[in-house]
Amino acid sequence: MINSDRLIATFLDLCRINSPARHERPVAEYLRARLERLGLQCLQDRAGEATGGDTGNLIATLPANVSGARPIFFAAHMDTVEPNPDVQIVTEGREIRSDGNSILGADDRAGIAPLLEALEAIVEQGMPHGEVQAIFTVCEEVGLLGAKALERDLVHAAFGFVLDSGPPVGSIVIRAPWQDSMTVTITGKPAHAGAEPEKGISAIQVAARAIDRMKLGRLDPETTANIGTIHGGEATNIVCPRVVLEAEARSGDNAKLQEQVSHMVASFEQAAAYYGAQVSVAVEPQYEGYSFSETDPVVALAAAGIGRIGLPVVYKAVGGGSDANVFNAKGLPTCVLGTAMKNVHTHAECASMDDLIQTAEVVVAIVQEATR
Repeated sequence: MINSDRLIATFLDLCRINSPARHERPVAEYLRARLERLGLQCLQDRAGEATGGDTGNLIATLPANVSGARPIFFAAHMDTVEPNPDVQIVTEGREIRSDGNSILGADDRAGIAPLLEALEAIVEQGMPHGEVQAIFTVCEEVGLLGAKALERDLVHAAFGFVLDSGPPVGSIVIRAPWQDSMTVTITGKPAHAGAEPEKGISAIQVAARAIDRMKLGRLDPETTANIGTIHGGEATNIVCPRVVLEAEARSGDNAKLQEQVSHMVASFEQAAAYYGAQVSVAVEPQYEGYSFSETDPVVALAAAGIGRIGLPVVYKAVGGGSDANVFNAKGLPTCVLGTAMKNVHTHAECASMDDLIQTAEVVVAIVQEATR
């Protein structure tokens, strides 16, 4: 059913295409050429304009060849977490990795390649199918920006699946968190650190007091918080007048998230008041969370497809967001499926050939189940 050799070759081709966020055009052109040869209708939306990138999201539609089947979509993102223009790919047995000097790009080539192979197998073998859309997004790694810019009316499906999680293949992400980020600016007062430090207000000291009194890290099984960056100061002989921090909080329960964000804001405000400094906190929601039961249609269809090829179904909750969070917020029930990517966002990233093949088989099986 699946052309394994072609799938692996496609995966390697894609890994060799350098496409960090806002520079996904080469991948989009590669995919569009392959998909249009299959007879899919392709269009590019205006996400490139919204993100400042060189291309938009690519939406490919395979028209139904049977009536009554449920229209579905699959999605994967075209950008990688960092550039890898000189990637050197190493194959050891059934595992593919880089030589350790760059990322491989399995995130999310391990979603794109099996999806493309599944569509090729469906078309070439004349399988019965309903309408299937493939959505290839831009700028996922820098804030899910492509998915956020996607126009809802371009998606005809009732629900869909994002191929963007690690093994085991057969896993379904049914719960993902809400996330808010915040930018904190603390304004103190400069003074000479040796001659008259008492005339200054150290923004660093304000930040230190706030952070020391803040609940951070793992707060409960579904809630986390982190101070990610801190920048400030001019010289050791100047009382630091300004500090800027970047922070975040996440939770599978939005009420818990808002409670944590309020706590973090209050900690900064109280520390600033203690020292007589000024503080501003800009809170920006990044994405909404979602939660499905095993009987929800999108999950049940995925489970039926996975079971069709004899894999065990594994239901997962995760602590990170994906394009699925955005699609769900747009009213498109979407869950994330496990793929071959491992050790993502590191130079130890790798992918199993067998997992790539099984991912493609899962896609085909879900399409077949949707025709029932």
